[in-house]
Amino acid sequence: MTPVQHPDYFHLPCGRMIYQFSEHPKRSSCMCGRYSLIFIDDLGNRFRVFNPMIGLRSRFNIAPGNEMPVIVNADKNTLVLMKWGLVPHWTRDLRTAKRPINARAETLTEKPSFAGLLKNRRCLVPASGFFEWKKEGSKKIPFYFHLPKSPLFAFAGLYDQWNDPEGKPLFTYTIITTEPNELVAKIHNRMPSILLRENEDRWLSKTPLSAGDLKEILSPFPKVSLSMYPVSPLVNTPVADDERVIRPMDSPDRVLTT
Repeated sequence: MTPVQHPDYFHLPCGRMIYQFSEHPKRSSCMCGRYSLIFIDDLGNRFRVFNPMIGLRSRFNIAPGNEMPVIVNADKNTLVLMKWGLVPHWTRDLRTAKRPINARAETLTEKPSFAGLLKNRRCLVPASGFFEWKKEGSKKIPFYFHLPKSPLFAFAGLYDQWNDPEGKPLFTYTIITTEPNELVAKIHNRMPSILLRENEDRWLSKTPLSAGDLKEILSPFPKVSLSMYPVSPLVNTPVADDERVIRPMDSPDRVLTT
């Protein structure tokens, strides 16, 4: 299959490196750059979305620039398709926008791109798992993290709306990352902020959050609920988007070629 060409570039918030979305995230040591959303459970029931979109399919290898469902508070929980990679509403030139895919929980209130969004543009990013890479010698081994008892969960996210000169809107989002728990720390120095179920409504609400609230809500997810295992480097290829990328490495029907 020929890789899809895409003009967008994305900025890693913990550094200055800029890369195209088709480049795999194992080349960076400071971000969460791939996740999955598998529709085993009903998305509408899980997140109390009254009008879930019809026709959404499972995605096993979501990469920056992909358009994915995000849940926002618009009087009631509403599912909106957005592109992964934040474009602030004040962006003048879309071609030079940095489009951060991650936002560090510890510095949200310090960054102009994120501070304003904390007030009323918080969102849930539905997910089933995420990938991180561990360096072993000259290689980087991908690992898949998931919650065995929760087929669907939510990352904490922020979103924004940018309008082109004709007024056409572009909705985009970023995933918040935090310090890793003890399990993820074996593989990587950051992890996405997975929300405890009881904190999902707090994050979606329009209620202002104090520094203490943010620290509590965005704290590392408990390691006891999280599982991980190594997977094939097939995940390094964004166009590889099927269940093979989440099979354990020792699976007998594992496809190891990329």
